[in-house]
Amino acid sequence: MNQRKLILSMQITLDGYVAGPNDEADWLQSSDEEWEDMFNDLETADTYLLGRKMYPLYSSYWQSVLKNPASEGNELKFAKLADKTQHIVFTKGDFKPDWKNTKVSHDVKEEIANLKKQPGKNIIAWGGANFASTLINLGVLDEIRLELNPTILGSGKALFANVDHRSQLQLIDSRKLKPGLIVLRYKV
Repeated sequence: MNQRKLILSMQITLDGYVAGPNDEADWLQSSDEEWEDMFNDLETADTYLLGRKMYPLYSSYWQSVLKNPASEGNELKFAKLADKTQHIVFTKGDFKPDWKNTKVSHDVKEEIANLKKQPGKNIIAWGGANFASTLINLGVLDEIRLELNPTILGSGKALFANVDHRSQLQLIDSRKLKPGLIVLRYKV
């Protein structure tokens, strides 16, 4: 039996940021090709992990897409997929999620160890930066998938700012997507 993989998947600027200084995400890029690449990954997953700080923005955005009949096709496709996919939000405190398919966990390492033992598909972690650093620091990731965006922000929330050790990764795939994104996949 193959063990489920935990894949961190994030879009990152050329200078290493995942958000602007005030959580700006206006630099994110997408195209049909980018969505197609993402949907190929999502077919192999059945669980999404998020940190507590990112979850409210994620949840409210994708639930609003579901309710809007004028939503863009790829966004609506993702929102429908997310609506039926299990989500786990990690927090140290009390937190009540607002989406039917979401549970809360307080112990990242134990929860991920349990998930990997269960039958199922891969697990995708969306981040934010602090949550991503926690996953890297705990050594629970099997793969890192980065969409390198041809933007330089100059400041913001750096993906690797809180990583506390060196990691040697193995590049397992790279490809260029429109409009200039490069998908890099690393085995951890």
